[in-house]
Amino acid sequence: MAKNKVIFECEACGNKQSKWMGKCPECGSWDSFIELNKEQIKFIESQNKFNKKPSLAQEICDIEVENISRISTDDKELDLVLGGGVVKGSLILIGGSPGIGKSTLLLKIASNLAKKRLNVLYVSGEESLSQIKIRANRLDSVTQNLYLLAEISLENIKSELLKKDYQILIIDSIQTLFSDKISSAPGSISQVREITFELMRIAKERDICVFIIGHITKEGSIAGPRILEHMVDVVLYFEGDASKELRILRGFKNRFGSTSEVGIFEMSAKGLISTKDIASKFFTRGKAISGSAITVVMEGTRPLIVEIQALVCESSYPKRSSTGYDKNRLDMIIALLDRKMEILLGHYDVFVNVTGGVKISETAADLAVVAAIVSSFRNRPLSKESIFLGEVSLNGEIREISNLDLRAKEALMQNFQTIIAPSKPLETKGIKTFVAKEIKQILEWM
Repeated sequence: MAKNKVIFECEACGNKQSKWMGKCPECGSWDSFIELNKEQIKFIESQNKFNKKPSLAQEICDIEVENISRISTDDKELDLVLGGGVVKGSLILIGGSPGIGKSTLLLKIASNLAKKRLNVLYVSGEESLSQIKIRANRLDSVTQNLYLLAEISLENIKSELLKKDYQILIIDSIQTLFSDKISSAPGSISQVREITFELMRIAKERDICVFIIGHITKEGSIAGPRILEHMVDVVLYFEGDASKELRILRGFKNRFGSTSEVGIFEMSAKGLISTKDIASKFFTRGKAISGSAITVVMEGTRPLIVEIQALVCESSYPKRSSTGYDKNRLDMIIALLDRKMEILLGHYDVFVNVTGGVKISETAADLAVVAAIVSSFRNRPLSKESIFLGEVSLNGEIREISNLDLRAKEALMQNFQTIIAPSKPLETKGIKTFVAKEIKQILEWM
């Protein structure tokens, strides 16, 4: 009697093994292997037997570059993140926490594209058609050529796609769909992986642009196998607090453009809209207060003026905490202040916050963090008309940063009076520049 075949699959990355393992050798996840049933094994084997005609190698000089055709979504911020608009035949994954505005944004985009006389199919596995219509009325998104489908069966969705020439397909969300070919429950690793493969095939074969909404885990990553992000062409994440108005859409993968750009949106009564006045959203003007410093960070090609807040208070059990700023870099700066400026923070709590929900990933804000901490420690207010720019090294030097002229130009446009930086920007007319090469000079200036 033949022995039944046993296959175990990792729930995190989809890696398959012939025996159960405590730790996945592919992604390192613990206790992530589950045993596949007979139907799942049979389906995988049937797919492995399917072989296409092998491709022939071509010399790179003989390959012609295809022109990428883009369609504007009529949303300035989304077009910026996508690299100019949606590409025909592309697969776009949008993730974010519940209530952040994923469905709201895509319903508005679906309406904008439908107004261009494109047939758009919006598939929802979480809401009824009536609920979607109510939201569309609120967003002023009721238009012709926009079709709604409340369905969770992949086979029924494919059947609907054959009935009409759709150019845009929106799936809300991938975790709610299931295929009859796989016996596991909707949202499982096998279902999500195979459905995404099928959607990718549909997008490429029919030249349809497919948007997929994905739920995220507690760690902030897309729920489901990690291969999901490798299969799609574009991965976008919503950042920000659902209780606040501002939302940031950041690109983490884009086969058709740059991943350095971000889109900034504002939640209003009419849904998620592109912000009109971005410059004043991340800092406040007013009287000088201690523990606050202003800097300019680059998000792609866009300079953003943000406020760094610091709170230093005496404590028996010192804590260090940062929101929007790298915790390891904060520890380095505190050690540097102790060593180079004799500001002893060993018995003090130090809290650093970047206002507006911005997450700083560059080192140009180091000088502003130093200024905010020293200002709070000495209870000495800093002028709200000054900009701090510079990277702080381990030996206390203030190093040059990229795009200094672009940052200075943004500060000048917002009527700031002083820039503290390691060098003078080219355009200094109308704004004073204080050149600082070491952090000791900042202490003297303050």
